[in-house]
Amino acid sequence: MKIYNFMYLVFISSLFLNANELPHLKIDPRFEINIFASDIDSPRQIAEDKTGRIYVGSRNSGQIYSLNDSDNNGQADEKILIADDLTFATGISIYNDDLFFSEINKIWKIENISNYFKTSMNELPAKILVTDNLPTDRWHGWKWIKHDKEGNLYTNVGAPCNVCFRDDKRYATILRLKNNSWDYIAQGVRNSVGFDFHPISQKLFFTDNGRDWLGDDSPSCELNRVDSEGSFYGFPYKHAKDVSDPEFGKIHSGFDFIDPILELGAHVAPTGITFYYKNMFPKEFSNNLFITLHGSWNRSSKVGYKVIRVVLNELGEVMMTDDFITGWLDNEKVLGRPSAAFVLSDGSMLISDDKADVIYRVTTSKNKNR
Repeated sequence: MKIYNFMYLVFISSLFLNANELPHLKIDPRFEINIFASDIDSPRQIAEDKTGRIYVGSRNSGQIYSLNDSDNNGQADEKILIADDLTFATGISIYNDDLFFSEINKIWKIENISNYFKTSMNELPAKILVTDNLPTDRWHGWKWIKHDKEGNLYTNVGAPCNVCFRDDKRYATILRLKNNSWDYIAQGVRNSVGFDFHPISQKLFFTDNGRDWLGDDSPSCELNRVDSEGSFYGFPYKHAKDVSDPEFGKIHSGFDFIDPILELGAHVAPTGITFYYKNMFPKEFSNNLFITLHGSWNRSSKVGYKVIRVVLNELGEVMMTDDFITGWLDNEKVLGRPSAAFVLSDGSMLISDDKADVIYRVTTSKNKNR
């Protein structure tokens, strides 16, 4: 085994759990789920560069890692530290081979990230500040980031509270950074920790986490669609489709509220979404939306802790939903918390789990080693 400076490169082929140790996870028999990488502290959003290297942010450790499956056996065999000393390093996106990653109030980039692995890697690559003018609140402060086809960068700014109103209009929004200026793409969004663009329409779909302390079954978390930029989705005045807030619901907001296209259930905590647009999965999965439900923290009986599939029609309306992966919740025992899904260039899907500190890989049964 070739040895590198331990600060920057750790081989992890010996750290994997065997697939036989995942009997608790249930999935359609046409698919298989295996461990792609382990020993990653609280992994969240995932990205892939043009060479097939994987990047993941660690919420708790404040680090960004690159993972590589050099022998193409479906398991990463190296883990390389890319950035360190970050605060809530959750968001990851790649555009034109530049790696972008988030902190609470900052977004950074590393240019030409794939070139870094052609060097001796004796020091971390230089990071360039993209922006540092986002709010600094830790409550709902972690970011999801995503580029559109034109290279504009989108991110979320959660409300710094359970339910409140702030004069700073950036709170409770999804923003777009275009030409060094922020645009309001969606307003009245309590805490979106996942959004993606429809592969055909390119419309933005996003989830929103519902408020707490209105009981076990209210209000629902949401799936929304942006048909008109700058639309208002209800927070803090209204939640889900028809729940008026007890404190703010009687205030005239001046906005027309956009209802969610799907109610996901109260306290399920959606934290990542991705559209499937490749060819490995069966044809009926094309352009389906996958949502990781991170799971409840303050409900009398736990809910969530699964990955669901949402089937849409050509207008972007919900036709059906079903469970894609379950088993992280065994009665009231939590075995894992799926936090984000990502579709790889080979058509397989990665799913991060920030409780078990692993990344799973989902393939069709005949393609498990593809």
